[in-house]
Amino acid sequence: MLTVAALYHFTRFADPAALRAPLMDVCARQGVKGSLLLAAEGINGTIAGTRDAIDAVLAHIRNLPGCADLEWKESPAPAMPFGRMKVKLKREIVTMGVPDVDPKARVGHYVTAADWNALISAPDVAVIDTRNDYEVAIGTFQGAVDPGTRSFREFPLWWAQNKDRFHNKRIAMFCTGGIRCEKSTNYLISQGVEDVFHLKGGILKYLEDVPADQSMWNGECFVFDARVSVGHGLQPGQNESCGACRRPVTPEDRQHPAFEKGVCCPACQNEYTADDRARFRERQKQMDLAAARGAVHLGG
Repeated sequence: MLTVAALYHFTRFADPAALRAPLMDVCARQGVKGSLLLAAEGINGTIAGTRDAIDAVLAHIRNLPGCADLEWKESPAPAMPFGRMKVKLKREIVTMGVPDVDPKARVGHYVTAADWNALISAPDVAVIDTRNDYEVAIGTFQGAVDPGTRSFREFPLWWAQNKDRFHNKRIAMFCTGGIRCEKSTNYLISQGVEDVFHLKGGILKYLEDVPADQSMWNGECFVFDARVSVGHGLQPGQNESCGACRRPVTPEDRQHPAFEKGVCCPACQNEYTADDRARFRERQKQMDLAAARGAVHLGG
């Protein structure tokens, strides 16, 4: 069994580019795969490997400037959920596109997983899911508002158009691991909203800590690796990834006439040309051939 570590940390890196090669090197030496983003505002990503390998990479990250108190969420994976290791330089470690947002300055009130149910059950609390529409589609908290955003960059505009709906309400927000809420709560505070709360550790921490029979979570939680989704106890879920659009595909979706493994799903049936579909079909053929040989086709 491998260990998957999802992490983020807001800090000030004077020269993110100088950190990239040493970080990539330690991941390569340890056989760790996944994706990490570096920016002037910090680090974000998910990696997978053996217990000792993950510990070594996390130790390296904790030694980066301002990262001594790094926190992360772990979950198990029966097989390597990534095809390669990537360390990328970005303008933001989670893209909101609002220059003045600074989670290091101030964020909303953290709420632990143990206290989350009581908060979101209060009649004066509006619960907002800050994730993308395809993530919300396979699971969310009872009563949560879905902004219907296709990317986090759309959240500020959605708030501007909908803020009057939440007059005299306390706002509770959540996301997968917590990083989007760090920015969204800071943004709402800058817009004059004072009573802002967010789920500490995100959905992953809630699913890890809260028993299924006490849970207010419905469905599964989308994750950005080959597992596609996880459920309570952070066990791998039942969703797959569409080979064309990469959206999650539920067991029900796989019974739909529009579904073709690696080629099409109900959500993207009108989004690609015949040439695209032929290319996807050939890629799936090569993946199936590689699997039959016991190999991994990275094009997947």
